Parts: sequence; structure tokens; C-alpha cells
Amino acid sequence: MADIIDTGREPERAIERACTVLAEGEPVAIPTETVYGLAADATNPDAISRIYEMKGRPRFNPLISHVSDMAMAEVHVRFDPISRRLAEAFWPGPLTLILPQRADSTVHALASAGLDTLGIRMPDGFSRRVIARFARPLAAPSANTSGKISPTSAAHVEADLGNKLRLILDAGPAQIGLESTIIKVDGDEIRLLRPGGLDAAEIETLLGLPVMRPETAGATIEAPGMLASHYAPGAAVRLDAVEVRAGEALVRFGGGRITGEAQATIVLDLSPTGNLREAAANLFDYMKRADASGAATIAFGPIPSDGLGEAIIDRLQRAAAPRE
Repeated sequence: MADIIDTGREPERAIERACTVLAEGEPVAIPTETVYGLAADATNPDAISRIYEMKGRPRFNPLISHVSDMAMAEVHVRFDPISRRLAEAFWPGPLTLILPQRADSTVHALASAGLDTLGIRMPDGFSRRVIARFARPLAAPSANTSGKISPTSAAHVEADLGNKLRLILDAGPAQIGLESTIIKVDGDEIRLLRPGGLDAAEIETLLGLPVMRPETAGATIEAPGMLASHYAPGAAVRLDAVEVRAGEALVRFGGGRITGEAQATIVLDLSPTGNLREAAANLFDYMKRADASGAATIAFGPIPSDGLGEAIIDRLQRAAAPRE
């Protein structure tokens, strides 16, 4: 079983132990402001292979490389003016940029799934201190079995991957609770590859340019989170429910009651006050709680599509997609 270190109580021990395990080519579960990540040395192919093996993740699905500062990022990718402006405005934070990888970058091709681009992010919080001490980028997808619900606490990681990991760093619940927004700049076009913890409207306001939403059906996998079926609980998922069927779990939004909810196995409200940031932070935890209720189906009430609602709906649609 994994050793769990509280980063608030023992920050120095947590950093030192993490760097030791990472240097030995083993993944470590680390807290970020988005979700908990399964981190390994992005320059070490054996370490990256262990990420894929632990998660059961397809190797054509690229990983995000996490850096501690702009200097580390610039060693591995080339910034165009628009991407640099985005990084300066929103890093550290929940924004991943897809950028051309430098020819002399030491990030291994396994991390980028053989693409000539690299997804790169500067996280906020304790993980950034670990990366700075380790002095190399960390490839870090979410710390869960591939395709399942992303973890927003150390307890989630322990329940899923605790028997495979040596170390979990515990910094409490993730602040944002959704993975990063992924953006790729093509000339003057800003493409949203995955909605996430940064509202695309904030990007549009900063740049004065529209953010393009590409068609997802049959889309080339350019970034994590683009698989049609993803973030899935064990139970089936039913969206935009206006009534609850006997034995279903209900996850609603905004405090309004839904017809038939008295016969639900469990009733959870992502945000009784209708706050989308609160809803995003609660989404994966409530999905796990609903799944643990024993219901065969989780019914989700309607979610507004504005702001972070776009990212929440994206996760729910992927959770509800047919599973292979």
C-alpha cells in the first residue's frame, strides 16, 4: 500500500520523498489545483511506461508535461506570441497549451504519444514546489484508472491505485476539481481541445478573439481528455433528467427538487446556490459517491452551459458515452 504524507504537516519530507521516488523511475500521486495527478519523470521512458501501465491508459493518448516556471517550459517548447500571452496571464493555473516541442527537448516521445507537439502546464500549489526541486518536467495525467472518474482527494487515489503506488502526497481536496482547459493556437485561431477549469470566456476577453470549439466526432487525439468515453463511473449515466426513476442515484444542481427524487438511492446537489465553481469542485467526488450508492444508473439534472458549465457538461457527456 502507498505511503501517504500530509503536505501541510510535513512539506519538506513530502518533497524529499517524492523526489527520491521520482528519481527511481516510479510514479507519485501529487495534488494539483485541478485534480490529483499520477506524476513521473517526463524524460524517463520507463517511468512514463509505468504511468500507462498503472492507469491502463492507451499509449496513443498523450500526457501533459508539468513545469515549475517559464524557464523550464522554454527548454522544451516554442511559444508563439498568443500562447506566450496566455501563459503569462493564466500560469500558474488550470491552462494547458499545446505547443511545438523543441528538437533538443528531453521530454520523451512516450509522453507526447509520438506527436511533434507537447501539452504543457504550470500547476499552482504544492506540486509546483515538487517540480522545482526535481528540476525536470513531470508527466502527470489524473491519478485514476483510465476512463474512470478523476480523483480530487488523496482518499480517491488510495481507493483506486493505492495498491500500485509507493507514495501519495495529500494536500486536501482539489481546489478546482476539473482538469485543465486545453488550448492550441493555430495561426490566429484559438482552438479549445478540452474545456476545463479555466473558463474559455476569460481567454476570449483577454485576447479579443473567439475560442473555436472543434467538432469532436472522429477528431484526431491531440490532447488528453479527447476520447469519446471518459470520466465514467461504474453505473450508467443519464443526463438532463427531469424525473428520477426508482433505484437511480440523483445528482442535481441549483437546489431545485426533481420529480421522483424520494425514490432515489441518494440525492446530491452540486451547488444548492447555483454556483458553477462549487459545482465543478464537487463533480467528481459526487460522481464517486453516487456510484458507491449501488444504483445501476446515475441521473444528472440539467446544468447551465455558460462559464464552467461547459466543462462540467463535457465531462458528463463523456461519462455517458457508450463504453467499449
